[in-house]
Amino acid sequence: MRFDKFALVTVAAISALALPTLSQATSIYHAAGGEAGFTYHPDHATNGKARTEVLAELEAARKDGTLALIQRGAPLPIKNAGPAKTRQQVIDEMRNESPEQRRARMELTAGG
Repeated sequence: MRFDKFALVTVAAISALALPTLSQATSIYHAAGGEAGFTYHPDHATNGKARTEVLAELEAARKDGTLALIQRGAPLPIKNAGPAKTRQQVIDEMRNESPEQRRARMELTAGG
């Protein structure tokens, strides 16, 4: 019995020490001893958007004015999703929903 507890504690300690190093596998910076504190591995970086895609998005943000809002820290305007539903339309939708849709809606509104 004593050996089992020792083995369990050993496995837990090794796991606790190994987990932080496993999470660095996808990072381009890895912790290292010494004065540097880290090493740089650009080959571990995930490929995101191409430079041309980023420049195209930047130009689009300049044209529609969102870049200026972001630079000032202002909130972005909400895009209009169309006309709102009337109260009667919402009530009719709720009356005509299937039992699966009702259960899903109730789970969302129940808070957990």
